[in-house]
Amino acid sequence: MKYTPNPTPVVEEMLNILGLNSLDELFSDIDADLRVKSGLRLPPGMGEMELHRHIKSLAAKNINTEDFPSFLGAGAYDHYIPAPVEQLLLRSEFYTAYTPYQPEISQGILQSIFEYQTLICKLTGLDVSNASLYDGGSALAEACSLACMSGKGRRKVVISDTVHPEYLQILKAYTLSGRLEVVLVPGRNGCADIEAMAAAVDNETACAVIQQPNFYGILEDCTGLEKAIHAHKGLFIMAVEPVSLALLKSPAEWGADLAVGEGQPLGISLSFGGPYLGFMAANKSLMRKIPGRIVGQTTDKDGKRAFVLTLQAREQHIRRELASCNICSNEALCALAASMYLAFVGEQGLRDIARRCYQLAHYAQAQLAGAGLELKYHQPFFNEFAIKIDDPGAANRRLLENGIIGGYQLDGALLLAFTEKRTPAEIDRLAAILGGK
Repeated sequence: MKYTPNPTPVVEEMLNILGLNSLDELFSDIDADLRVKSGLRLPPGMGEMELHRHIKSLAAKNINTEDFPSFLGAGAYDHYIPAPVEQLLLRSEFYTAYTPYQPEISQGILQSIFEYQTLICKLTGLDVSNASLYDGGSALAEACSLACMSGKGRRKVVISDTVHPEYLQILKAYTLSGRLEVVLVPGRNGCADIEAMAAAVDNETACAVIQQPNFYGILEDCTGLEKAIHAHKGLFIMAVEPVSLALLKSPAEWGADLAVGEGQPLGISLSFGGPYLGFMAANKSLMRKIPGRIVGQTTDKDGKRAFVLTLQAREQHIRRELASCNICSNEALCALAASMYLAFVGEQGLRDIARRCYQLAHYAQAQLAGAGLELKYHQPFFNEFAIKIDDPGAANRRLLENGIIGGYQLDGALLLAFTEKRTPAEIDRLAAILGGK
């Protein structure tokens, strides 16, 4: 079966318009070793039973966090997902969730998005939330783009290199638009250098960005940066970890204008890296500028509560030159999972989960110190920290041989994360193996 549905004359006409001689030339930008040279090389057909057995054998090659305790974090965390979340998401009316194009007909999905927005606002303390973005990195880049678009010609984004490196990479890609100029300020001892960031802020700065906790798990003091950027009438943007907000000061309490983050810890499985959920919240003055969609609550002609898509700032809905973004897909199913998760665990439950993560991380730090392993950065942390290890790759291989998924490899260090799923016994084993005992 060929996967190009166009007949030969149509293909030849398209190639002629493009000035190409063959389909191979069309895909010349793809590395040769990645291109299929002689068909798909599929094996002979199998019966249903044989195919089922074959697929199971392939799946068994994957390492999973149910059989292997995981201490890997760096932006994606192995939290426990309550059984009702996964079961309810399997319902057909939820499983195909998407922002509807005839929205008012789909009151159920609109209500779920409205509830999601409400919960994100409650977490961050800010006034308004959009329906969702692709992931934490795209949410941060969109927030910076928003700041530049609303900054009356300002293009400068001051950001610390202690922000997640993937977020920085996505932000760098956004600079191709010409709207953004990234000023990357090196951190100091694992923390953002607030003084250097404040010094980099001027009247051309659209926004200043900090992550809390930062990529190394360290808690930042944002006070000086917030004052500096607001003194120059720019926007203060915080990238935050949602579970930590149950214990830490909210972005609103720090004086943030925008808060973004990765919603994966809120009931979304690791899934080999996605799909995930980018969230964004803002103060009321930015309501008409934030990307994506906002669901609002109103009443119908009979006076009953109803939900509508009130603001849609993407290019499919308004003139392109006025659009704040061109994000078209929506992570509605992931947003629904986050809403369900927060509803099931509740306010106190989320606080208990955050406290458990914090306590286990500090227990682990003490056990690792007892095994002779030192922190890379002696700074306050939430549920993640880096320890000094000469060969982190070898350490991870040793852990895997003993049935443990290790941490994220840094230069001469291992970044370890601790969620409520981990146990003191698992942490003791981690410390013993890394300590060579």
